[in-house]
Amino acid sequence: MYNATISRLQSSVTEYGEGYSWLGEYVYSLGAADLTEFGQKQLIDSGKTFYKRYEELSQHTEPFIRASGSERVVMSSYNFTQGFYNSHENSGEDKINDILIVPEGDGNNNTMSHGNCAAFEDGWASRVGNDAADAWRDIFVPSIAERLNKNLPGVSLTLNETLYMMDLCPFNTVNSPDGATRSEFCAMFTSEEWRSYDYYGTLSKYYSYGNGNLMGPTQGVGYVNELISRLTRQPVIDHTNTNTTLDSSPETFPLDRTLYADFSHDNTMVSVFSALGLYNETGNLPTDHIVSAPEAHGFSSAWVVPFGARMYVEKLSCANTSEEYVRVLVNDRVMPLETCGGDTRGRCKLSDFVASLSFARDGGHWDWCAV
Repeated sequence: MYNATISRLQSSVTEYGEGYSWLGEYVYSLGAADLTEFGQKQLIDSGKTFYKRYEELSQHTEPFIRASGSERVVMSSYNFTQGFYNSHENSGEDKINDILIVPEGDGNNNTMSHGNCAAFEDGWASRVGNDAADAWRDIFVPSIAERLNKNLPGVSLTLNETLYMMDLCPFNTVNSPDGATRSEFCAMFTSEEWRSYDYYGTLSKYYSYGNGNLMGPTQGVGYVNELISRLTRQPVIDHTNTNTTLDSSPETFPLDRTLYADFSHDNTMVSVFSALGLYNETGNLPTDHIVSAPEAHGFSSAWVVPFGARMYVEKLSCANTSEEYVRVLVNDRVMPLETCGGDTRGRCKLSDFVASLSFARDGGHWDWCAV
Protein backbone atom coordinates (compact mmCIF):
# COMPACT_ATOMS: atom_id res chain seq x y z
CA MET A 1 0.00 0.00 0.00
CA TYR A 2 2.90 2.38 0.69
CA ASN A 3 4.66 1.69 -2.58
CA ALA A 4 1.35 1.98 -4.43
CA THR A 5 0.62 5.33 -2.79
CA ILE A 6 4.06 6.73 -3.67
CA SER A 7 3.85 5.41 -7.23
CA ARG A 8 0.41 6.97 -7.73
CA LEU A 9 1.59 10.24 -6.25
CA GLN A 10 4.66 10.46 -8.48
CA SER A 11 2.68 9.60 -11.61
CA SER A 12 -0.20 11.98 -10.84
CA VAL A 13 1.28 15.16 -9.37
CA THR A 14 1.42 17.98 -11.91
CA GLU A 15 3.52 20.33 -9.78
CA TYR A 16 5.23 19.99 -6.40
CA GLY A 17 4.60 22.75 -3.87
CA GLU A 18 7.38 24.44 -1.94
CA GLY A 19 9.13 21.90 0.29
CA TYR A 20 7.58 18.91 -1.47
CA SER A 21 9.82 18.50 -4.52
CA TRP A 22 11.88 15.76 -2.83
CA LEU A 23 8.86 13.45 -3.11
CA GLY A 24 9.41 13.30 -6.85
CA GLU A 25 12.79 11.65 -6.27
CA TYR A 26 11.84 9.50 -3.30
CA VAL A 27 12.44 5.77 -3.82
CA TYR A 28 10.39 3.41 -1.69
CA SER A 29 12.74 0.74 -0.34
CA LEU A 30 10.93 -0.73 2.65
CA GLY A 31 10.15 -4.43 2.61
CA ALA A 32 6.89 -5.91 3.83
CA ALA A 33 7.16 -6.83 7.52
CA ASP A 34 10.97 -6.74 7.42
CA LEU A 35 13.14 -6.46 10.50
CA THR A 36 15.37 -3.48 9.81
CA GLU A 37 19.10 -3.26 10.48
CA PHE A 38 18.33 -0.94 13.38
CA GLY A 39 15.66 -3.36 14.63
CA GLN A 40 18.18 -6.20 14.62
CA LYS A 41 20.61 -4.10 16.64
CA GLN A 42 17.83 -3.25 19.10
CA LEU A 43 17.13 -6.94 19.65
CA ILE A 44 20.82 -7.73 20.14
CA ASP A 45 20.96 -4.94 22.72
CA SER A 46 17.79 -6.30 24.30
CA GLY A 47 19.45 -9.69 24.75
CA LYS A 48 22.47 -8.03 26.36
CA THR A 49 20.21 -6.02 28.66
CA PHE A 50 18.30 -9.15 29.64
CA TYR A 51 21.55 -10.89 30.53
CA LYS A 52 22.82 -7.96 32.59
CA ARG A 53 19.50 -7.47 34.35
CA TYR A 54 19.39 -11.10 35.43
CA GLU A 55 23.12 -11.78 35.39
CA GLU A 56 23.18 -13.80 38.59
CA LEU A 57 20.46 -16.08 37.27
CA SER A 58 21.97 -16.14 33.78
CA GLN A 59 25.20 -17.68 35.04
CA HIS A 60 23.43 -20.78 36.32
CA THR A 61 20.73 -21.52 33.77
CA GLU A 62 19.97 -21.57 30.07
CA PRO A 63 16.91 -19.49 29.09
CA PHE A 64 14.14 -21.33 27.27
CA ILE A 65 13.29 -19.32 24.17
CA ARG A 66 10.22 -19.54 21.94
CA ALA A 67 9.21 -17.56 18.87
CA SER A 68 6.07 -17.32 16.83
CA GLY A 69 6.71 -18.52 13.31
CA SER A 70 6.77 -15.37 11.18
CA GLU A 71 10.16 -14.53 9.70
CA ARG A 72 10.49 -11.16 11.45
CA VAL A 73 9.64 -12.62 14.85
CA VAL A 74 12.00 -15.56 14.39
CA MET A 75 14.81 -13.22 13.37
CA SER A 76 14.10 -11.13 16.47
CA SER A 77 14.58 -14.20 18.64
CA TYR A 78 17.85 -14.99 16.85
CA ASN A 79 19.20 -11.48 17.43
CA PHE A 80 18.14 -11.52 21.09
CA THR A 81 19.84 -14.88 21.59
CA GLN A 82 23.01 -13.56 19.96
CA GLY A 83 23.03 -10.56 22.29
CA PHE A 84 22.32 -12.65 25.39
CA TYR A 85 25.16 -15.09 24.78
CA ASN A 86 27.56 -12.42 23.50
CA SER A 87 27.34 -10.97 27.00
CA HIS A 88 29.28 -13.92 28.37
CA GLU A 89 31.69 -14.49 25.51
CA ASN A 90 29.63 -16.92 23.47
CA SER A 91 28.56 -16.20 19.90
CA GLY A 92 25.17 -17.78 20.54
CA GLU A 93 25.18 -19.35 17.08
CA ASP A 94 25.02 -22.86 18.53
CA LYS A 95 22.03 -21.81 20.68
CA ILE A 96 19.84 -20.63 17.82
CA ASN A 97 18.83 -24.19 16.97
CA ASP A 98 17.48 -24.58 20.50
CA ILE A 99 14.81 -21.91 19.94
CA LEU A 100 11.33 -23.40 19.69
CA ILE A 101 9.56 -22.02 16.62
CA VAL A 102 5.77 -22.33 16.92
CA PRO A 103 4.06 -22.33 13.49
CA GLU A 104 1.44 -19.73 12.62
CA GLY A 105 -1.56 -20.01 10.33
CA ASP A 106 -4.76 -21.99 10.06
CA GLY A 107 -4.85 -25.14 12.12
CA ASN A 108 -1.96 -24.16 14.39
CA ASN A 109 -2.62 -23.38 18.03
CA ASN A 110 -0.15 -20.68 19.01
CA THR A 111 -0.47 -18.45 22.06
CA MET A 112 1.99 -15.95 20.55
CA SER A 113 -0.12 -15.28 17.45
CA HIS A 114 -3.89 -14.91 17.28
CA GLY A 115 -5.85 -16.60 14.51
CA ASN A 116 -8.15 -19.33 15.84
CA CYS A 117 -11.11 -17.29 17.11
CA ALA A 118 -13.59 -16.89 14.24
CA ALA A 119 -15.69 -14.17 15.88
CA PHE A 120 -12.56 -12.10 16.39
CA GLU A 121 -10.90 -12.72 13.02
CA ASP A 122 -13.91 -12.50 10.70
CA GLY A 123 -17.06 -12.10 12.78
CA TRP A 124 -18.83 -9.55 14.94
CA ALA A 125 -15.68 -8.46 16.82
CA SER A 126 -13.48 -7.98 13.77
CA ARG A 127 -14.56 -4.41 12.88
CA VAL A 128 -14.57 -2.81 16.33
CA GLY A 129 -11.03 -1.46 16.13
CA ASN A 130 -11.32 -0.18 12.58
CA ASP A 131 -14.61 1.56 13.35
CA ALA A 132 -13.14 3.37 16.37
CA ALA A 133 -9.96 4.42 14.57
CA ASP A 134 -11.90 5.50 11.46
CA ALA A 135 -14.14 7.74 13.57
CA TRP A 136 -11.08 9.66 14.79
CA ARG A 137 -9.46 9.56 11.32
CA ASP A 138 -12.52 11.30 9.88
CA ILE A 139 -12.02 14.13 12.38
CA PHE A 140 -8.29 14.84 12.23
CA VAL A 141 -7.13 13.72 8.77
CA PRO A 142 -9.29 15.81 6.36
CA SER A 143 -7.47 19.08 7.05
CA ILE A 144 -4.12 17.33 6.57
CA ALA A 145 -5.25 15.75 3.30
CA GLU A 146 -6.49 19.14 2.11
CA ARG A 147 -3.09 20.74 2.76
CA LEU A 148 -1.16 17.92 1.07
CA ASN A 149 -3.44 17.90 -1.96
CA LYS A 150 -3.07 21.67 -2.30
CA ASN A 151 0.70 21.22 -2.47
CA LEU A 152 0.50 18.08 -4.60
CA PRO A 153 -2.08 18.97 -7.27
CA GLY A 154 -3.30 16.07 -9.35
CA VAL A 155 -3.00 13.26 -6.83
CA SER A 156 -6.07 13.78 -4.56
CA LEU A 157 -4.81 11.69 -1.66
CA THR A 158 -7.53 9.83 0.23
CA LEU A 159 -7.75 9.89 4.02
CA ASN A 160 -6.09 6.48 4.25
CA GLU A 161 -3.36 7.45 1.81
CA THR A 162 -2.69 10.51 3.94
CA LEU A 163 -2.22 8.21 6.92
CA TYR A 164 0.15 6.08 4.86
CA MET A 165 2.24 9.20 4.26
CA MET A 166 2.40 9.72 8.01
CA ASP A 167 3.33 6.05 8.54
CA LEU A 168 6.36 6.56 6.33
CA CYS A 169 7.91 8.92 8.88
CA PRO A 170 8.57 6.30 11.59
CA PHE A 171 9.08 3.47 9.11
CA ASN A 172 11.75 5.32 7.13
CA THR A 173 13.36 6.65 10.30
CA VAL A 174 13.91 3.20 11.80
CA ASN A 175 15.04 1.99 8.39
CA SER A 176 18.07 4.29 8.63
CA PRO A 177 21.25 2.54 9.84
CA ASP A 178 21.23 4.20 13.26
CA GLY A 179 17.47 4.46 13.56
CA ALA A 180 17.84 8.14 14.41
CA THR A 181 18.06 9.87 11.03
CA ARG A 182 14.67 11.53 10.84
CA SER A 183 12.81 10.91 7.61
CA GLU A 184 11.77 13.88 5.48
CA PHE A 185 8.20 12.64 5.82
CA CYS A 186 8.24 13.70 9.48
CA ALA A 187 8.56 17.42 8.73
CA MET A 188 5.44 17.35 6.55
CA PHE A 189 3.23 17.31 9.64
CA THR A 190 2.86 19.46 12.77
CA SER A 191 3.37 18.41 16.38
CA GLU A 192 -0.39 18.54 16.98
CA GLU A 193 -0.98 16.34 13.94
CA TRP A 194 1.47 13.82 15.34
CA ARG A 195 -0.41 13.82 18.64
CA SER A 196 -3.58 13.03 16.70
CA TYR A 197 -1.79 10.32 14.73
CA ASP A 198 -0.54 8.75 17.97
CA TYR A 199 -4.09 8.70 19.31
CA TYR A 200 -5.28 7.08 16.07
CA GLY A 201 -2.85 4.23 16.73
CA THR A 202 -3.97 4.04 20.35
CA LEU A 203 -7.63 3.70 19.38
CA SER A 204 -6.78 1.05 16.79
CA LYS A 205 -4.85 -1.09 19.28
CA TYR A 206 -7.27 -0.59 22.17
CA TYR A 207 -10.45 -1.36 20.27
CA SER A 208 -8.91 -4.16 18.20
CA TYR A 209 -6.81 -6.08 20.72
CA GLY A 210 -7.35 -4.43 24.09
CA ASN A 211 -10.17 -3.96 26.54
CA GLY A 212 -12.11 -1.84 24.07
CA ASN A 213 -13.01 -5.03 22.21
CA LEU A 214 -14.90 -7.71 24.15
CA MET A 215 -12.83 -10.35 22.35
CA GLY A 216 -9.50 -8.51 22.47
CA PRO A 217 -8.25 -9.84 25.82
CA THR A 218 -9.55 -13.27 24.85
CA GLN A 219 -6.73 -13.57 22.31
CA GLY A 220 -4.20 -13.37 25.17
CA VAL A 221 -5.83 -15.88 27.51
CA GLY A 222 -3.85 -18.92 26.35
CA TYR A 223 -0.55 -17.15 26.92
CA VAL A 224 -1.62 -15.98 30.37
CA ASN A 225 -2.47 -19.55 31.34
CA GLU A 226 0.98 -20.64 30.16
CA LEU A 227 2.46 -17.85 32.28
CA ILE A 228 0.55 -19.10 35.33
CA SER A 229 1.96 -22.55 34.65
CA ARG A 230 5.51 -21.26 34.56
CA LEU A 231 5.10 -19.16 37.70
CA THR A 232 3.56 -22.00 39.70
CA ARG A 233 5.49 -24.81 38.00
CA GLN A 234 2.24 -26.67 37.47
CA PRO A 235 0.90 -28.10 34.18
CA VAL A 236 -0.96 -25.75 31.86
CA ILE A 237 -4.72 -25.67 32.37
CA ASP A 238 -6.29 -24.11 29.31
CA HIS A 239 -8.92 -24.85 26.66
CA THR A 240 -8.34 -21.93 24.31
CA ASN A 241 -5.46 -21.58 21.84
CA THR A 242 -2.65 -23.37 23.66
CA ASN A 243 -0.85 -26.13 21.78
CA THR A 244 -1.49 -29.07 24.09
CA THR A 245 1.07 -31.24 22.30
CA LEU A 246 3.85 -28.74 22.94
CA ASP A 247 2.66 -27.68 26.39
CA SER A 248 2.44 -31.24 27.69
CA SER A 249 6.08 -32.04 26.91
CA PRO A 250 8.97 -30.96 29.16
CA GLU A 251 11.11 -30.67 26.03
CA THR A 252 8.89 -28.04 24.41
CA PHE A 253 7.37 -26.47 27.53
CA PRO A 254 9.74 -26.97 30.46
CA LEU A 255 8.72 -25.79 33.90
CA ASP A 256 12.12 -26.03 35.57
CA ARG A 257 13.81 -22.99 34.01
CA THR A 258 14.57 -19.76 35.79
CA LEU A 259 14.57 -17.65 32.62
CA TYR A 260 12.16 -17.69 29.69
CA ALA A 261 11.90 -15.45 26.64
CA ASP A 262 9.02 -15.49 24.16
CA PHE A 263 8.78 -13.53 20.90
CA SER A 264 5.46 -12.44 19.50
CA HIS A 265 3.64 -9.68 17.59
CA ASP A 266 2.66 -6.29 18.98
CA ASN A 267 -1.05 -6.99 18.48
CA THR A 268 -0.91 -10.21 20.46
CA MET A 269 1.08 -8.45 23.16
CA VAL A 270 -1.75 -5.95 23.61
CA SER A 271 -4.17 -8.87 24.06
CA VAL A 272 -1.86 -10.50 26.61
CA PHE A 273 -1.46 -7.27 28.58
CA SER A 274 -5.23 -6.89 28.58
CA ALA A 275 -5.86 -10.48 29.67
CA LEU A 276 -3.45 -9.82 32.54
CA GLY A 277 -5.63 -6.89 33.59
CA LEU A 278 -2.80 -4.36 33.27
CA TYR A 279 -5.09 -1.73 31.73
CA ASN A 280 -8.38 -2.49 33.45
CA GLU A 281 -8.61 1.11 34.67
CA THR A 282 -8.39 2.64 31.20
CA GLY A 283 -12.13 2.55 30.47
CA ASN A 284 -13.70 3.53 27.17
CA LEU A 285 -11.48 5.84 25.14
CA PRO A 286 -13.42 8.57 23.27
CA THR A 287 -13.21 8.67 19.49
CA ASP A 288 -13.89 12.41 19.15
CA HIS A 289 -11.04 13.89 21.21
CA ILE A 290 -7.60 12.92 22.51
CA VAL A 291 -7.07 11.37 25.92
CA SER A 292 -3.42 11.46 27.01
CA ALA A 293 -1.56 8.34 28.10
CA PRO A 294 -1.56 9.34 31.80
CA GLU A 295 -5.29 10.07 31.60
CA ALA A 296 -5.79 6.64 30.00
CA HIS A 297 -3.98 4.98 32.92
CA GLY A 298 -0.92 4.33 30.79
CA PHE A 299 -2.58 2.97 27.67
CA SER A 300 -1.08 4.49 24.54
CA SER A 301 0.18 2.62 21.51
CA ALA A 302 3.47 4.52 21.87
CA TRP A 303 3.80 3.50 25.53
CA VAL A 304 2.50 -0.05 25.23
CA VAL A 305 3.83 -1.37 21.91
CA PRO A 306 6.60 0.85 20.50
CA PHE A 307 9.12 -0.78 18.18
CA GLY A 308 10.85 -3.53 20.17
CA ALA A 309 8.18 -3.61 22.89
CA ARG A 310 8.76 -6.00 25.78
CA MET A 311 7.28 -7.21 29.04
CA TYR A 312 9.22 -8.64 31.97
CA VAL A 313 7.35 -10.81 34.47
CA GLU A 314 9.48 -11.36 37.57
CA LYS A 315 8.93 -13.85 40.36
CA LEU A 316 10.64 -12.63 43.52
CA SER A 317 11.38 -13.87 46.99
CA CYS A 318 12.37 -11.57 49.82
CA ALA A 319 14.45 -12.08 52.95
CA ASN A 320 12.70 -13.13 56.15
CA THR A 321 9.61 -14.49 54.39
CA SER A 322 8.70 -17.62 52.48
CA GLU A 323 6.17 -15.67 50.41
CA GLU A 324 6.76 -15.38 46.65
CA TYR A 325 5.89 -12.21 44.77
CA VAL A 326 5.28 -11.16 41.17
CA ARG A 327 6.21 -7.90 39.47
CA VAL A 328 5.43 -6.88 35.88
CA LEU A 329 7.31 -4.32 33.79
CA VAL A 330 6.13 -3.10 30.39
CA ASN A 331 8.90 -1.33 28.48
CA ASP A 332 10.76 -0.80 31.77
CA ARG A 333 7.72 0.79 33.45
CA VAL A 334 6.75 -1.00 36.66
CA MET A 335 3.03 -1.73 36.41
CA PRO A 336 0.90 -1.01 39.48
CA LEU A 337 -0.90 -4.42 39.46
CA GLU A 338 -4.06 -2.90 40.87
CA THR A 339 -6.07 -6.08 40.29
CA CYS A 340 -4.12 -8.00 42.94
CA GLY A 341 -3.38 -5.24 45.44
CA GLY A 342 0.13 -4.37 44.30
CA ASP A 343 2.33 -2.55 46.78
CA THR A 344 4.24 0.68 46.15
CA ARG A 345 6.98 -1.29 44.40
CA GLY A 346 4.52 -2.99 42.06
CA ARG A 347 4.66 -6.36 43.82
CA CYS A 348 1.79 -8.76 44.42
CA LYS A 349 1.89 -12.02 46.28
CA LEU A 350 2.10 -14.83 43.75
CA SER A 351 -1.10 -16.38 45.11
CA ASP A 352 -2.94 -13.06 44.79
CA PHE A 353 -1.58 -12.50 41.29
CA VAL A 354 -2.81 -15.91 40.11
CA ALA A 355 -6.16 -15.38 41.82
CA SER A 356 -6.56 -12.06 40.00
CA LEU A 357 -6.30 -13.83 36.64
CA SER A 358 -9.72 -15.48 36.89
CA PHE A 359 -10.67 -14.10 33.45
CA ALA A 360 -7.95 -16.20 31.84
CA ARG A 361 -8.34 -19.20 34.13
CA ASP A 362 -12.08 -19.31 33.35
CA GLY A 363 -11.53 -19.33 29.60
CA GLY A 364 -11.87 -15.61 28.84
CA HIS A 365 -15.01 -15.86 26.66
CA TRP A 366 -13.34 -18.33 24.30
CA ASP A 367 -16.73 -20.00 23.91
CA TRP A 368 -17.86 -16.82 22.11
CA CYS A 369 -15.38 -17.47 19.30
CA ALA A 370 -17.83 -19.55 17.28
CA VAL A 371 -19.49 -17.16 14.81
